[in-house]
Amino acid sequence: QVQLVESGGGLVETGGSLRLSCSASGRIFIIDDMGWYRQAPGKQRELVATIGRGGITNYADSVKDRFTISRDNAKKTAFLEMSSLKPDDTAVYYCNAKIRSPTYPLRANDYWGQGTQVTVSS
Repeated sequence: QVQLVESGGGLVETGGSLRLSCSASGRIFIIDDMGWYRQAPGKQRELVATIGRGGITNYADSVKDRFTISRDNAKKTAFLEMSSLKPDDTAVYYCNAKIRSPTYPLRANDYWGQGTQVTVSS
């Protein structure tokens, strides 16, 4: 089994910063892409940022120049540094990872964390 555990959410004022972490554990051979998604009340889950195993990143336009995604492959952990936070950033943030197991090393499965709440007050 594979688990993704997020941490670092919380309540912050407009303009503030937060750092989210996502740690993977379990039967892992390789972690391909890792990413962060978010879901605000009444809205669909949306992409925030992704990072490939080699470090190539992709960001939603709404967070470019404010958020930075990174990862530590040795620690099987991804991070999301969020700055200049706005009330519109309020959402549950979910970690996603495409992970290959030792049993099926050529096939990557999608895994999700349980989510961490980020609330930005105005």
